This record gives sequence, structure tokens and C-alpha cells, in this order.
Amino acid sequence: MDAIIGFLNTIFWGYILIYGLLAVGVYFTIRLGFIQFRHFGEMWRCVVGSGEADKNGITPFQALTVSLASRVGTGNIAGVAVALTLGGPGAIFWMWMVALVGMATAYAESALAQLYKVHGPGGMYRGGPAYYIANGLKQPWLAAIFSVALIISFGLVFNAVQANSIAEAVSGAFGVNKAIVGVLTAVLTAVIIFGGIPQIARVAEKVVPLMAGIYLLAAVIVMVMNIGHVPGILIGIVKSAFGLQEAVGGVAGSVAAAALNGIKRGLFSNEAGMGSAPNIAAVATPDPHHPSSQGFVQALGVFIDTLLVCSATAVMILLADVMPSAELTGVALTQAALSDHFGSFGHVFVAVAIFFFAFTSIIGNYSYAENAVVYLGAGTTGIMVLRVAALAMVIWGAIQTVATVFNFADASMGLMATINLIAIVALSGTITYVTRDYLAQRKAGKLPKFHIADHPEIAPGVNREIWK
Repeated sequence: MDAIIGFLNTIFWGYILIYGLLAVGVYFTIRLGFIQFRHFGEMWRCVVGSGEADKNGITPFQALTVSLASRVGTGNIAGVAVALTLGGPGAIFWMWMVALVGMATAYAESALAQLYKVHGPGGMYRGGPAYYIANGLKQPWLAAIFSVALIISFGLVFNAVQANSIAEAVSGAFGVNKAIVGVLTAVLTAVIIFGGIPQIARVAEKVVPLMAGIYLLAAVIVMVMNIGHVPGILIGIVKSAFGLQEAVGGVAGSVAAAALNGIKRGLFSNEAGMGSAPNIAAVATPDPHHPSSQGFVQALGVFIDTLLVCSATAVMILLADVMPSAELTGVALTQAALSDHFGSFGHVFVAVAIFFFAFTSIIGNYSYAENAVVYLGAGTTGIMVLRVAALAMVIWGAIQTVATVFNFADASMGLMATINLIAIVALSGTITYVTRDYLAQRKAGKLPKFHIADHPEIAPGVNREIWK
């Protein structure tokens, strides 16, 4: 079984997705007229200017923070350090590049999720790739496969991995038994997820901006403390990406290694094209009331995750007097860098950051899986089973080595991402149509509104009641 899973991961992550995600990002960047650059201000406008949600949804800001809760995880701390170790500082440049094209993919999949959303049990909006695959492509069997893969990876296994990171960090910094950490994390998780997606959204909108803000503030302080070295570090990142400077900040790496590791880090971190964030994007009440507005919101999520948070980790490491090596990488490297800047407090700061980054990822991941369970028709009973299973995985992950099961989750995520990429490319004409409608209304000085009756030629599977 391990050999089969390993083979699937080699195919998915070594060939299909590493090129597929990039290609789709470039495709949508060009087809949508470089939307992430020309309309960057619209992303902020759709978040900052958003109003209250109706009784069936959450606000655009809440949807953004829940997606960031999932995106901003331990990979932003450990994964960036690994990319620097294996690819050198040039990896950060390629991480930026893949995020910039990924913003267009994130826009496309989330706009689609909004367009094809439905009313689930109790009236709450539900949607995501499963819904636009079933209602847009008319392939419910493929949507079911996608949903199962999402539940396995995001609903169960990845939460065990995040819990493992929390247990390692807390145990290492404070000496608390891992089993105790697992149980306490599960209890805290239960308090939130048993309140459903509205409760998850309320917690995320308070915790995520605070945790990200403090982490970014730490990076700003480090940059101010080392202001004379900052220009050289940034220039070195760009030069190293093209082999013009082989070492900066004590790190060396070839062009190929920089590109490969930077691209992988960017793809894994921002999740653009994976089919995860659209699940929460669909639950939002968009403002303006148009599918494209939530696409803009989620494109901004990619920018924040990679261009800001991942970059913060990279800069703090490169400005520290540490030498990445096979013995010092991942979380250990980041802790060493922060300790170099802030003394013993740096070690504790990283442990606390890991806790919040990983914990919010758990509740964000769960929200995606709940949408998939609803699509499969499991109802209230299915949601309850998912919650109990997710909590059990949190406890299990805190006390066990999760390498094998993590490989299985990678294969599941690879499958769901492949299905999602095929779907959004197949529905790219609809995405383009909806985008042009939004931008045309903005250009005419109007507040964009989407009425499906005005567009009978597109999207026959769209819920007429929601977009009337």
C-alpha cells in the first residue's frame, strides 16, 4: 500500500500538479486580463467595504479569515525554512511568482463557487467544487469523488498533522505531555466546531487577523533592527533566483533547486487551485452581490498568505546569523532565527505562533469538510460523525507519528486538486463571462449586481432563487 501511495504522490506532485497548477494560473492570468494586477484595489474594496451577512451566510471578511485560517498553517513557519534550506534564498522569489499567478486561479474557483452555491440544510449557503462540478459540468459522480478526497485530506488527516505540530511545539517549549496537549486541543476545537460554520467564522475573524498581525509585526521589528541589511537581502533573493548571486544570508542554492522548492512551497501554502478555499467562499454573502466579488476576496487571501506571511518568515531567517543545514531546518531553523533576533523569547514566540497557526488551520480545514459532507447528503448525522472523527484525529495526531497517513492525505489532495483544475478550466468560459459583467458594471460607475434572469445564456445549473 505504501508503494502505491508513493507512486500516486510521485505522479500527482511530481508531474501533474507542479505543472498543472502553474499552467492553470498562467492561463487564467492571461484569459482574465491580468486581473490580479489590474484590479488589485478591487480585492481590498470587496473586503473593507463589505456589509453584514444575511441569515444564510457569513460576511466576506469572515470568509477571508476562515480561508486564511486554513492557508496560514505550520507550513508558513516550517515549510518556508525547508524551502530556504533546499533551494536557497532564490526559492522565495519563485514562491512569490507562483503566488502572483495563483491569485488568478483563486479568483476563478471562488467566483465559480459563489455562482453555483445552493441552500443547504437550515437554509445556510453551501457550495464549492463539488457543486460546480455537479451542477455546472453535470458530473455528480466526479463531484462525489472530489468530496470524499476532501474529507479524507482536509477533514481528517491534515488535522492530525496540525495537531502533531502543536504537540511538538508545546511539548518542546513548555514540557507539557503530548497526550495532554492533544486532549486540550480537541476540547478547544470541539467548543468551536460544534457551533457550526457561523461559530468558526466568528472565531476566525477575531483570531486570524490578530495572529497574522503579530507575526508580521515581529518581521517588521526584525527588519527595523537590521535595516542596513534589508536591501541586500531582498536584492540577493532576486539575484539568487537566476543564479546571479549564489549566496545571501548564509544560504546557497542552484537555480533549479530554487525554482523547484519555491514553486512547491508557494503551491502548497496558498492552496490556489486545490479546491479547498472555494468551500468557504460559497458560504459568504457577497458584497457587492455578484459572484466575482468573492473571487476578488479569495485572491487577496493568496496574497496575504504567501507575499506577506511566508515572506515574513523568510526575511526573519535570512536576517539572522544562522546557517541552514541538514541538521537545522524546518521549525528548528525558524526558532534559531527568532532566538538570534529576540533571545530566548524567540523560541517561545515560534511555539506560540505554531499553536495559533495550526489550531486555526484545524477549524478552517473542518469547515471545508463539512461542506463536502453536506454535498454527499449525509445531513445532520453525517456532520456529527465528521466532528467526532475530526476530534479523534486531533488527539491521535498529537501522540503519533503521522508520516504514512500524511502521504495518504497528500494523494487524496492531489486527486481533488486534479479534478478541480479540470473543472475550472472546463468552466472557464463561464468565469470569463461573469468577470466581464462585473468589471463592465464597475466601469459604468454602478455597484455590480448579478441577476441570473439577465443572463439566460450561461450557467443553467445556477440556483435561480439565490441570484434572482
